Amino acid sequence: MIKKFIDKLLGKVSGAPKAKKLPFGKREEVTVDRHGIDPTLVDERARNVVSTLQGAGFEAYIVGGAVRDLMVGLAPKDFDVATNATPEQVKGLFRRAFIIGRRFRIVHVVYGRGREHEVIEVSTFRAYMDNAAAEAVAGNERTSKNELAGMKHAVDASGRVLRDNVWGPQEEDAVRRDFTINAMYYDPQTQIVVDYHHGIEDAKKRIIRMIGDPATRYREDPVRIIRAVRFAAKLSGLGFKLEPKTSAPLVKSHELLADVPQSRLFDEMLKLLQTGHALASIDQLKLLGLARGIYPLLDVVVERVGQPFVSAALKDTDRRVGEGKPVAPSFLLACVLWADVRDGWAQRLAQGQHAHPALQDAIDDAFNARIGDVSGRGKLAADMREIWMMQPRFDKRIGSAPFGLVEQPRFRAAFDFMRLRADVGEIDELLADWWQEFSLADDTLRQDMVDQVREEQQQRPRAPRVHRVPRAAAPHAAPDAAPDSEIASPAGPQPDDGSPQDGAAPKRRRRRRSGARRDAGDGSTGEGGAGEGNQGQVGQ
Repeated sequence: MIKKFIDKLLGKVSGAPKAKKLPFGKREEVTVDRHGIDPTLVDERARNVVSTLQGAGFEAYIVGGAVRDLMVGLAPKDFDVATNATPEQVKGLFRRAFIIGRRFRIVHVVYGRGREHEVIEVSTFRAYMDNAAAEAVAGNERTSKNELAGMKHAVDASGRVLRDNVWGPQEEDAVRRDFTINAMYYDPQTQIVVDYHHGIEDAKKRIIRMIGDPATRYREDPVRIIRAVRFAAKLSGLGFKLEPKTSAPLVKSHELLADVPQSRLFDEMLKLLQTGHALASIDQLKLLGLARGIYPLLDVVVERVGQPFVSAALKDTDRRVGEGKPVAPSFLLACVLWADVRDGWAQRLAQGQHAHPALQDAIDDAFNARIGDVSGRGKLAADMREIWMMQPRFDKRIGSAPFGLVEQPRFRAAFDFMRLRADVGEIDELLADWWQEFSLADDTLRQDMVDQVREEQQQRPRAPRVHRVPRAAAPHAAPDAAPDSEIASPAGPQPDDGSPQDGAAPKRRRRRRSGARRDAGDGSTGEGGAGEGNQGQVGQ
């Protein structure tokens, strides 16, 4: 009562809302004796970008996950730089720099060429913008492209930020970032870490904490839900855990992902599966109650992680990333969806369809059902298709077929796929071992290996010849269906030493056969006959 009376005397309006305190945090400059970063772990190209920007009079720091990794003793795979220079100013300082993005405009500074190239991502400090004051659009990022074209800060009806290209000071840029351990700035020249939100303290306590109100931050950008899972998986081995307040809204908020463009979700799914922590990411999804509903294809991965073939592929991907080897999304997704392709192929063969079109149709069905239009008709799909289509060609080990197969651009991926199938018992390991040796041999040894296979086939007893009904008296498909099924079986390649017809005759004898006998289908499944022609088309 007394306070209200005094306010009235002073002319203050009772009940007036208090000004909202912005959570910018307090700037703290931490020296090397506290943060303990080893400067030798800093990439020389990232150091060059920072020094170039600082030399031009701008502020510049290594920022984000690289600082977090350096602080816990990990060697970062990627380095990002933040600066007060605008994208245009950054681009003007480097010979190979490109401005990308609409939602967030950033600069890619490129070093090197080809597979050895390295990209340093440079972003401009962004201002803290109250979403209530942002321009609003009724649709989403895809449906409102024209409306968004001239906007710098815009949100949709759910509060998701669609544009955020308003530059500001470093303290405002820090509050924009998602987690405290990702909001630290490291200057490699002075070895100072700038920390606004106790990120160093959280890193030492092994806590993953959202800056600000977690539910609001997930609403601003629902992809932060997936990022929370990814960081929890990546850092779980070091003892990091999500703070309870940060993890609590995840399940309720995951419905917001329905408004995120499918292409962006696809990319985030690949980050979950291809950054060296695929199995740990799936464990986190299950632990946090997010095993379903983030992205349809990811649901399939989680559902099939218990299958030996998929589990082996995920382990192999984690291993390759850990060894610094490249990984391709086409290979992993081909493994995940192989069950769809294999079962669809077997079903069509059982219905009498020829092997090659049956496999093609099974692949099309798998793409339509599981991938759709996101990446299912681009390069990724082409690589997946080639891996699958080359599988039956591994059955052909005589003649010119093996020599042509090893020269295919995707041979190595297709072989690795076949090797995984052998490892889980889907096909004979001897077949995988043969191709392993063949792929590494010189031409002379390769020819010896092919000759040996042919001799082994010729020494086997031949099955009694079966006289077939003339073509005029029987449908064309009847005699061909069974041989095709033998040539390319989705249950795994039929060993070329297991079919009595495989060693029917060497090529020189086949050429002397009369046209009438070929028309009658004699020898159509032999290793050097029509069967080889069918197989030779696979994957072309």
